[in-house]
This record gives sequence, C-alpha cells and structure tokens, in this order.
Amino acid sequence: MIKIENLSKTFQTEEVETTALNNIKLEIKEGEFVAIMGPSGCGKSTLLNIMGMLDSPSEGKYYFDNQEVGSQKEKQRNKIRKGNVNFVFQSFNLIDELNVYRNVELPLNYLNIKSADKKARVLEILDRMKIGHRRNHYPQQLSGGQQQRVAIARAVAANPKLLLADEPTGNLDSKTGLEVMNLLSELNNDGTTIVMVTHSERDAEFAHRVIRLFDGEIAAESTAKKMPSINF
Repeated sequence: MIKIENLSKTFQTEEVETTALNNIKLEIKEGEFVAIMGPSGCGKSTLLNIMGMLDSPSEGKYYFDNQEVGSQKEKQRNKIRKGNVNFVFQSFNLIDELNVYRNVELPLNYLNIKSADKKARVLEILDRMKIGHRRNHYPQQLSGGQQQRVAIARAVAANPKLLLADEPTGNLDSKTGLEVMNLLSELNNDGTTIVMVTHSERDAEFAHRVIRLFDGEIAAESTAKKMPSINF
C-alpha cells in the first residue's frame, strides 16, 4: 500500500534550513498496523503528514497504492486522499457547531452517496463506536473519550484504506486510552491499514511493527507483540 524511497523533507526560512526527514525508506503493507515512535521533533508528524498527502517531500518518492503521489500538486493529492485516507488527531478536531451525527456525516457529504445509504452508514458506525446514544449531542457535551470515539467514527465513516492516527490517546486517561486502542485494533482486524504516531510504549504494543525515528532518520524497527482486547 505504501512505499517510500529515499524520502527527505526540509523546511527553510530566510535564516535557517531544518531537515525534518532524511533519506527515509519504508514499506507498509495493506492491513498492517504500524506505530511510529521517537522523541519530540524527530519527524514523526512530518512523516505522517506526507503519508496523508497533506504535505509533499523535498526529495524522494512516495507511492500510495502503486501510484507516485509525492510529486503531485496539492489539488491532485487532495483528490487521491478523498475517500482513501483519513486522520485521527490528539485534539479530536470536531466541529463545535455540529452535533455528533453531523460531525460523522461530514466526510460523506463530499462523496457520491445516496442520502439513505449515508444515514445508514453514520448510524452504523456510531453504534459500532458505542456513541450512538449521543448522536444529537454537541462535542462540548461529551467527555474526552466520547469525543475521540466520534473522531474515529468520522475518520472511518467513508471506509478509508488508510487511517493515520497522531497521538490518539494523548489527551485521555489510561482507561479511556485503552478503550480507544481497542477500537483501533478492532478496525485493523477488519482490514483497515493503520499508521499511528505515539509516545506510548503501551499503545505501540497494539501494532504489528514499531518504527523508531531519531533526528529524521529510521533508527530501529521491531515487531510488536499485539496486546489482547481489554473490556471494561
């Protein structure tokens, strides 16, 4: 699904040039769950943004589904990303003015889906995320864990091939974080490819592989032992 060849990313101002990623080589197969770890400033989020086609590399190649997308213009990258890639963020990024149902429905409004099918999909994913009973509530009326469930529901509503998660449990307590990781694990078991940036060794154990970055380079790679589901 993902193939990265000799990828580098630099950010330049008038005074200084910063290398965020340096000669990254990486492959991620369809259906994998990969965790990316490393200290702050090592390039984790930059790599995730390039995988999600929000940014482009300075050098190198990025292939998504056998198509080279790293050199594509922003408009073309947006077109490829739509319906194929979605994000889950630490800060949830829900729209306060929309209730839970409308937040989850939002990405489906940009796809050619019939109204009845769209409604059925939203209700189905809300129930799966165990948040259907809150569909008429607004984000500020929800706990952090409930907001993250809504954010995950919105991210997977369109059945994306790739889900990118940036510190998805960073704003949650330990128990709620485990609930969220169980949800991500279930989605992966059902076939969704997941790449997750995390500082948490516990969260990384849910992945198949752990890739550790240091100073913009891959410093180590290991196989993670997947944790069993924990019910509350």
